[in-house]
Amino acid sequence: MLYEPQIFSITITPEEVGQRLDKLVSARLLDISRSRLQDLIKHGALKVDGAIFTDASRKMKLDQVVTLDIPEPEPATPIAQLIALDVVYEDDHLIVINKPAGLIVHPASGHRDGTLVNALLAHCGESLSGIGGVKRPGIVHRLDKDTSGLLVVAKNDRAHKKLAAQFADHGRTGPLQRAYLAFVWGVPNRPHGTIHANLERSNQNREKIAVVSETQGREAITHFEVKKVFDAYDEFGAITHKSIASLVECRLETGRTHQIRVHMAHIGHPLLADRLYGAGYKTKALHLGERARSSLASLGTRQALHAALLGFEHPVTRQEMVFERDLPEELMVLLEGLS
Repeated sequence: MLYEPQIFSITITPEEVGQRLDKLVSARLLDISRSRLQDLIKHGALKVDGAIFTDASRKMKLDQVVTLDIPEPEPATPIAQLIALDVVYEDDHLIVINKPAGLIVHPASGHRDGTLVNALLAHCGESLSGIGGVKRPGIVHRLDKDTSGLLVVAKNDRAHKKLAAQFADHGRTGPLQRAYLAFVWGVPNRPHGTIHANLERSNQNREKIAVVSETQGREAITHFEVKKVFDAYDEFGAITHKSIASLVECRLETGRTHQIRVHMAHIGHPLLADRLYGAGYKTKALHLGERARSSLASLGTRQALHAALLGFEHPVTRQEMVFERDLPEELMVLLEGLS
């Protein structure tokens, strides 16, 4: 049966002036919890006088019209879906996946299916670890939707606990290692170095992560090494722009959301095709040769970032395991175009 969307409209009365938006709406709509309402507001389901409001604490004014569009409720647990997986390694305790760009790791608002978790439920059945919760079974760490590369998933609680401890340690005292290949605009001013800049979610744009002072946010450390430098050429093979881009290997000492993307942009070298953190560099592409420009455009929504190496201690056998995967085809095309 098709779901019929629920849309509620409320006009603020004199008695309600000055009340918090979330309290006022939840008082009017007794069938919806305040936490559910706050989540809907956060994701843009509520409008005031036709404009989306995401501030649940906003005080209301007389005769303002509040409209709430309640979407179809999401199922409590993800469903198993037959989605092809590039399995790098698998045993009774864990599975290592080479994730393609475009695949979301776990269900979230607006993406309740078609995720890696849905695929894993079909592939592994009920063996997945339950520690991550019903929506994130087995998930020990994540990759952004538009980042490709290696990711390990626990298949039971014992493996999950041991792997999670390694990721929490960030390889400082154990064998965990993570290396990414990133195509960035320009070339860092030294061949290798460390970016140590705390991160937290931006107040201006909730989709973005921002660099903050040492007393704020969470510690974030990225080590980088320049692997290759690219010049721009014209149709006759003459250099038109020196050092227009570079291929950089980044190794994580912490694992924050968008860490590499934010850190590289912070030092003036955002990732190629990163629409969130590299939007100001769009005109850079105009200086590339035709082949490089075409390969960059073909990336679509994905940023030029690939998790190329993942190493950890097996949670049961204690064997040190290291996996590597080359750049996916679309990034190999970009590499060739830039070269």
